[in-house]
Amino acid sequence: MNGSNAPAGPGVPALLPLLGADEEVVAFFAGVADLDATDPAGHELEDGVRLASGARLEQFARAASGDAFCFVGEGGEERPVVYVSLDGEAGPLSVGLPELVRLFLAVPWWQDAPGRTAEELRAVADEYREDMPDLDRRRDRAARALGLDPAGLPSEAVALARLVELARGPVAAACLVVGYEGDPLAPLFGAAPDRP
Repeated sequence: MNGSNAPAGPGVPALLPLLGADEEVVAFFAGVADLDATDPAGHELEDGVRLASGARLEQFARAASGDAFCFVGEGGEERPVVYVSLDGEAGPLSVGLPELVRLFLAVPWWQDAPGRTAEELRAVADEYREDMPDLDRRRDRAARALGLDPAGLPSEAVALARLVELARGPVAAACLVVGYEGDPLAPLFGAAPDRP
């Protein structure tokens, strides 16, 4: 992985190995939040997909659809994380893997959030809970396996606001992804959803 498994800092355990190996964590992230990091060597971006800046774009996980989760630039888990969709969309999700983990624990249904109103987002969250009555228990078990206190996770509203903030700020400019034809991919969060 060329640096993505580098230590996260003094006293902070690396998260990526846990995302790919810990049973509770994999059950939540791959099974609920659609982030599968169980086979890092098997993840490869489509030819020609790159950052406009020329910085490194390193895929470390995938969604069931084949969409990519990528680190930006050089370093370890502190690097920005970008999502690259096979549908021609891309954008930053977090500044570092620890932030991504917290956001996905708070809103594992984040992919359904772009362009939705607060009422529609509430319906999506309710549907997730209906389909998965043990969602909160699974989230809490995954959080604890990662060394996180579930009570310290961001609220759904804060997590969604952060995704929109990243899509519109300087991180988005630094993380602009272009496709194989050289055109920028559409932003993930073009318009801010109403906040629940």
